[in-house]
Amino acid sequence: MASVEVDGLSIEYESLGKPSDPSIVLIMGLGMQLVAWPDAFCQGLVEQGFRVIRFDNRDSGLSGKIHLEKKPNLLLAIASAWLKLPVRAPYTLNDMAGDTVGLLDALGIERAHIVGVSMGGMIAQVIAARYPQRVLSLTSIMSSSGNKAVSRSKPRALQALISQPSDPKDQDKAVEHLIRLFGVIGSPGYPTDEADLRQRIRRGMRRAYHPAGVLQQLLAIIASGDRRALLGKIAAPTLVIHGADDPLLPVAAGRDTARHIKGAKLVVIDGMGHDLPPGLLPRLVDAIAAHCAQAQSR
Repeated sequence: MASVEVDGLSIEYESLGKPSDPSIVLIMGLGMQLVAWPDAFCQGLVEQGFRVIRFDNRDSGLSGKIHLEKKPNLLLAIASAWLKLPVRAPYTLNDMAGDTVGLLDALGIERAHIVGVSMGGMIAQVIAARYPQRVLSLTSIMSSSGNKAVSRSKPRALQALISQPSDPKDQDKAVEHLIRLFGVIGSPGYPTDEADLRQRIRRGMRRAYHPAGVLQQLLAIIASGDRRALLGKIAAPTLVIHGADDPLLPVAAGRDTARHIKGAKLVVIDGMGHDLPPGLLPRLVDAIAAHCAQAQSR
C-alpha cells in the first residue's frame, strides 16, 4: 500500500494488477476501509484483465482525518435536511469525489471505470456527473439518488446503523457492535459465516479505528442532499446493482437511481442485503467486468 497527497490530505491506496490494464477504482461506503473490499472480489477483477485500485476515503482507514473542535449534532442535521434547511458539515460528497479524482491525477490515470458501494456509490455518481472526461463507466451498488422518499431504511436497520457500542473506545465492543450491524443489514440469501466476518472486522480494527469519521461522513451524505438532477447529467455507461432484500437502502432506491441515469442498466439480486457476501462475489465480479468491457468497446 502507499499514499498520495490530494489538496493537502493524505489518501491511502492499494493498486492491484498490471498498470497497463484498464483501471477500476473502487470507492467504499460509510466508515469502511479499503480492506472492506473483499480480496477475492478484487482478485477476480484482476483476473478479468483490470488494474484494481482501492483506497481509504478521507476520515477512514489510513487516509487523512478531518478534526473538529466540537462534535457535530447528527439529529440537528437530520432535522435540517427534512426541513430543507442548510446542513452544516465539514465537507460534502463533492469534496470526496474530488479526492478520488485527485488520486487518479496522482497515479497518472486519465480515465477509469468507477465502482462505488453505498456511500461510495453516491461519490461515484458525483464523479460521473461532474468529471465525465475521467469516467469510462459507472457502477453504483446498493446506493441511492438522495431521494428521501425512496430511501427510507427499515427501523431496525436504521437503529442498528446509528447506534453506538456501549464503549466506543473499546475495540472489542466495537467489533461486536459491527457484527450485530451486519447481522441486521446483511444478505439473508447469502449468509456470511460469523467467524469469517469477525476476522475481517478485526483486520480492519487492527489497521485503523476512527469512529468520529463515520459521523462526519454521514454528515457529508446528509448535507449533499438530493442528486436526481445531477444524475441526469451522467453520460457514462452505467450499471446499477441492488439487493432485493436490502433493509438499509431499499431496492426502490436502486430503481430510482437507474431511472434518473439515461440508459442505465439495473440488476436486482434476490437475497442480497446491504453487504458484499462471499457467496455473491463471483456474480458481482462477472457483472462488473462484463459492463466495463462493454463500455470499453463502444
